[in-house]
Amino acid sequence: MKTGTVHVAVIGMGDIGRGWAALCVAAGWPVSIYDNEAQASHDAPEEVSDRARALVALERATDRDVERGIRSITVGKSLLQACGEAQWVIESVPEDLRLKQQVFQGLSATAKKARVVTSSTSGYAIQDIVAQSNQKERCLVAHPLNPPELIPLIELAPGPDTDPAAMELLKGWLRALRKIPVVINKHVPGNVANRIAAAVWREAIDLVLKGVIDVQDLDRAVSLGPALGWAAGGPHLTYHLASGSQGVSGFLQHLLGMYEETWSDLATWSHLNQKDQQKLTHAVERAYEEDIEKIRRARDGRLVEILRGLERARLLPRLMP
Repeated sequence: MKTGTVHVAVIGMGDIGRGWAALCVAAGWPVSIYDNEAQASHDAPEEVSDRARALVALERATDRDVERGIRSITVGKSLLQACGEAQWVIESVPEDLRLKQQVFQGLSATAKKARVVTSSTSGYAIQDIVAQSNQKERCLVAHPLNPPELIPLIELAPGPDTDPAAMELLKGWLRALRKIPVVINKHVPGNVANRIAAAVWREAIDLVLKGVIDVQDLDRAVSLGPALGWAAGGPHLTYHLASGSQGVSGFLQHLLGMYEETWSDLATWSHLNQKDQQKLTHAVERAYEEDIEKIRRARDGRLVEILRGLERARLLPRLMP
């Protein structure tokens, strides 16, 4: 194995699992994949390779590393075959607690060399996932955002038995992959990023369904407004800087009333009924009738340009914990 590489096993070949695999392959790391559905395991290597090669075109990886990583992809016919030599095992099976518990129980016997075992979950606490497992000290949540090979953020959520040394080791591996880990100290459903996204998306849906704004203009309002501003520092730093030398205290003094009035008028529903689901689906499909792959490539290109801008401004290193 090349010095500085990590042998990774990815369990579950859904979109998130394939994204994790593409990220590690693009770094030139040897990757083993496994899915209990034979078709998923059979189809995954081609997509993983395509997604890794796309990172070369986006200047997020080198052709040499990607091709070395692609040559190292292996498909396990069992957990043992996939995980036996892995240093890092990434569980990315569907969001079903019992299924995840079964996987982690199996990893106790099949991934004996693994120094870190992570779950990609956004809904469950690691202590619940590993309740019946051995070696809890090496286990924690490492939750990516989609697409995992592009979005820098990784949310780390350790459990009460997680060894701090395992988390520090994982942080080092993630940084080698150009990821930025943040630590969640207390479990909340959805972790942090998804909760914020859920709150914003609910309001975005509500505004579209009420006819306040159409889908494309709503997406522009978010991506070119708060999303662009927050990309450089997040909401608290943005508002702390907004009042100059007065800082967030001045911001609250002058603008809290306006925000409280807005908060009182925000959507509060927690269930999107079938009629509104259909209405939203039709609105989005009408707004984006072009080839979805063409739209995806354009989105990825814009995302990379934003990342390059943050890197040139040396903001990503500053955001690194």
